Amino acid sequence: MTKPLIREAIPADTPQILRFINELAVYEKLAHEVETNADMIQDSLFGSDAKAYCLIAEIEGEAVGFAIYFFNYSTWLGRYGIYLEDLYVSVEHRGKGAGKALLVHIAKIATGKNCGRFEWSVLDWNTPSIEFYKSLGAREMSDWRIYRVDGNALQVLAEKE
Repeated sequence: MTKPLIREAIPADTPQILRFINELAVYEKLAHEVETNADMIQDSLFGSDAKAYCLIAEIEGEAVGFAIYFFNYSTWLGRYGIYLEDLYVSVEHRGKGAGKALLVHIAKIATGKNCGRFEWSVLDWNTPSIEFYKSLGAREMSDWRIYRVDGNALQVLAEKE
């Protein structure tokens, strides 16, 4: 079996990144929530003000998965961390090491930049991913809850005095 190659995404990867995003949304039963398009991805990942990063996993020259991450900050640690926004490997390529290779690559970025954390979220029903993450040493932060303000609620909050 060929070892997956991990590389930084380039602008020409935009259509593939969009395909992976849509495949991930279908897998997570959230396809109806995808609002992005190729232009938005191009701007947010490769534009002059880009703050997120994308990696592509390839096997024998074929893109089989991706990871999108960004840097956050821990006031308690006084150090940056990395937040993994999305990790996805196409169904037909799972079990070939691409997901692990993406996570290891990001862990190396984190340690190389002296980050104090590498974290992400997973849907509570996604048992295969949860077991995979646990097998790599990840632990659930069960005492924390994620809160979100988006859409109209975000606009209303921004307009408050």
